[in-house]
Amino acid sequence: MATHRTDRTADRTAGGTPGPAADSFADIGVIGGSGFYSFLDDVTEVSVDTPYGSPSDSLFLGEVAGRRVAFLPRHGRDHRLPPHRINYRANLWALRSVGVRQVLGPCAVGGLREEYGPGTLVVPDQLVDRTKTRAQSYFDGEPLPEAWGGAVPRVVHVTFADPYCPDGRRVALKAARGRSWEPVDGGTMVVVEGPRFSTRAESRWHAAAGWSVVGMTGHPEAVLARELGLCYTSLALVTDLDAGAETGDGVSHNEVLRVFGENVGRLRDVLFDAVGALPATVDRDCLCTRAHEGWDLGIELP
Repeated sequence: MATHRTDRTADRTAGGTPGPAADSFADIGVIGGSGFYSFLDDVTEVSVDTPYGSPSDSLFLGEVAGRRVAFLPRHGRDHRLPPHRINYRANLWALRSVGVRQVLGPCAVGGLREEYGPGTLVVPDQLVDRTKTRAQSYFDGEPLPEAWGGAVPRVVHVTFADPYCPDGRRVALKAARGRSWEPVDGGTMVVVEGPRFSTRAESRWHAAAGWSVVGMTGHPEAVLARELGLCYTSLALVTDLDAGAETGDGVSHNEVLRVFGENVGRLRDVLFDAVGALPATVDRDCLCTRAHEGWDLGIELP
């Protein structure tokens, strides 16, 4: 993999957020591990500054299926960040600042139903937040740093009844079927704080509520994407049956890594097929694009 490095910092003396340079532009973002881009022939590593601090890592820009894609290692390239310490606001802001308008968010989850065993691919249509400490809005009334102009975002309540992009979901489902991997169409992802796994009682509670899978990173990624007017689609790979749905010692980190490693190749194939099938940015006409309709945000988005 050939890698070129570029630093990109907004013109903060005027509080501005200029568009991306030609060599650091992408219209599609993928938030996941290095396994999704490490084999590409030509990658540009872009360091992006944001009003919310540093993202998890540099953005890695390359071309997939004729589209410019920005890959962001959610936990950092060396997996140094646990789920509750990821700077989700910086991550989504950084992606938008290089031109991204559609985001695919692959993640590892535990299955809450016996039929959702390891290797199952779920494309959820609903989300439940059970996190505790994460900053989950850009519109909190807190001023941006003076270096970024000091603008004060207004309190904005975005519509979130349907948290995932309907167009992105259709594309992801079709891409999986095209790879002979029948996905679960719909279901609820419950997101817990982590980094520990659930107790058996918690897991049984989640299953009894009718939820499908449990993860640690799907929130606030989805809501922050909506606040920025981005299309966000989750592809959830089941790596284990969660604690309440199995016997023995419960979920182990090693088991999660093993199953994810066994499936990362075909997940990457599905992701890349989906990238090629996503609508062009100018053709987007889904609910995500209307998140700010009629609102004065108080801040300028990148």
